[in-house]
Amino acid sequence: MTRDLERLGRDYGIPPAYTDAHGTRRRVPAATRRTMLRALGVDPEAGVPGGPPRDRRMFAPPDARCFVPPGLRRAPAWGLFCQLYELRSARNWGIGDFRDLGDLAEIAARAGADFVGINPLHALFLADPERCSPFAPSNRAFLNPLYIAVDDVPGAAPPAPALHGLRGADQVDYTRVAGLKLAALRDIFDRAPFADDAARADHEAFAAARGAALAHHATFEALSAQMVADGFGAGWQSWSDAFRRPDSAAVRDFARAHRNDIAFHVWLQWVADRQLAAVQRRARGAGMRLGLYLDLAVGEAPDGSAGWGGDTMLRGLQIGAPPDLFQTQGQNWGLAAPSPEALEAQDFAPFRDMIRAQLSHAGALRIDHAMALWQLFLIPEDTSAAQGGYLRYPMPQMLKVLAAESRAAGAVIVGEDLGSVPRGFRRVMQQANILSYRLLYFERNATGFTPPHRYPAEALACLSTHDLPTLADWWEGRDIDDRERFGLVDADISARHRVERKSERRDLLAALRDMDALEGAGDRAAAAGALPDAVLLAAHEYVARTPALLMAVRLADIAGPREPTNVPGTSDEYPNWRKRSPTPIEELEDHPLFAALSERLSRLRPRPATSPA
Repeated sequence: MTRDLERLGRDYGIPPAYTDAHGTRRRVPAATRRTMLRALGVDPEAGVPGGPPRDRRMFAPPDARCFVPPGLRRAPAWGLFCQLYELRSARNWGIGDFRDLGDLAEIAARAGADFVGINPLHALFLADPERCSPFAPSNRAFLNPLYIAVDDVPGAAPPAPALHGLRGADQVDYTRVAGLKLAALRDIFDRAPFADDAARADHEAFAAARGAALAHHATFEALSAQMVADGFGAGWQSWSDAFRRPDSAAVRDFARAHRNDIAFHVWLQWVADRQLAAVQRRARGAGMRLGLYLDLAVGEAPDGSAGWGGDTMLRGLQIGAPPDLFQTQGQNWGLAAPSPEALEAQDFAPFRDMIRAQLSHAGALRIDHAMALWQLFLIPEDTSAAQGGYLRYPMPQMLKVLAAESRAAGAVIVGEDLGSVPRGFRRVMQQANILSYRLLYFERNATGFTPPHRYPAEALACLSTHDLPTLADWWEGRDIDDRERFGLVDADISARHRVERKSERRDLLAALRDMDALEGAGDRAAAAGALPDAVLLAAHEYVARTPALLMAVRLADIAGPREPTNVPGTSDEYPNWRKRSPTPIEELEDHPLFAALSERLSRLRPRPATSPA
């Protein structure tokens, strides 16, 4: 039976073992492989394949080439990264919104930037706003209405006095923000949802174009709000059996009785989509070659609208990561994985629609955990990450879909290829014109940091990302303290990491001196406890001098928040996805570090005066 299970697993893209970050070969438990097979609709006890073996090879077919503007090769670009919710302004409602994003894009464009990158904008759970991780969405094909700029919606009433407290807070109060925003938006919807006949016609066209998928999501949102009011959870897995399928009689009855509530959620998606489109127009109108750079989460919450009654999700399995140097117990991200069998059966329509939705108002898209194009690490529910294993996906077909949508939209694709990257995967990415994601922190070997000229051109280069510390925290080792404080690693490993960090700091200073970027501040920097501005500027110059087609600055490194955006492996222990910038957008352009850094980057990576991207 063991031999039959291994053969059956291989036929469906389930390897019996994998090599972890330490180089240790780990066997995938037989129980895990059986769970995967059942989720794929295969009887693991039968011992025979349910058809021919699936083609799960890792390669890019000749017609799977994503779009890369020729102008980027002639003149590489730079841009800003931020978390949209963290933006602070004198007018927003305690959370960054689409007006703030447009303002930021114009500020960045005037400074010479060609794009603004943000966190995933996917729909979360409006009925439970504390579920605020942008990487654990309810549905990746739709937007989070909390980012709507209420004062830009025609017919909006004057803002409530309560907003003053929300605007001054150091963290986003999602419950209060959602309560005030949704009440204000519902008031507009009930009074006068459309400014004129043209707006009404545009709304009708939008609803028709998004079709049944939008109606499904809007029904879920309306029902979710009712369920929370009745004492249930926002996700469908907590609902009574009568409502767990969207095609049930109970759901049909609900939909007939709550047409207006469902229409409200359709309207919210229309407003959010049109405001996001306006941001992209502002960005491109201000001179940016790419404009918005959006982010695609690796999966969806298993109890969200995407998995409600559908057959595209694998049941009983959750996406995660195997044990590594930073998470010795591995990670369970609590996300549902798409079924490769269902994707193939539907000619990849769910994947195609999701990518198309992301690229409708973007010049670039980052695919979080790009290795998911070939394999995902899946963990059976109620087990540890150590019990997980990999499931392979039809990579060539998925790349063809991705490339076709990229070319149709004229949008660059960036693949976040960090962590456990399979051998040969980056070569396939390069063949498909998917830019690699290179972080300064990780571009280091036994001899020191990788010299700028050794970076690949087909890449986006930056210092760090949302799951990693700002350079100031990295410099002081606060991320090491956090991992130990939250029990993610033990004291012995932390002690070793602190010693290594001292060596990393020395290596970074040596690399910056070799590049002559410290301008005589090297000795002072070496003795500094806190991060000197000279090192911050020089580190960004180091990355800007690489041949990478795109280079990004994390706004938090310049204007805060300095504290972690997200500490992977924590939930209640740390306020993930809540920290707000201490610097209002209105003050950013005059911020000394922003001015100094943008001048340096625009000199190193000048935007062409007239030629298109």
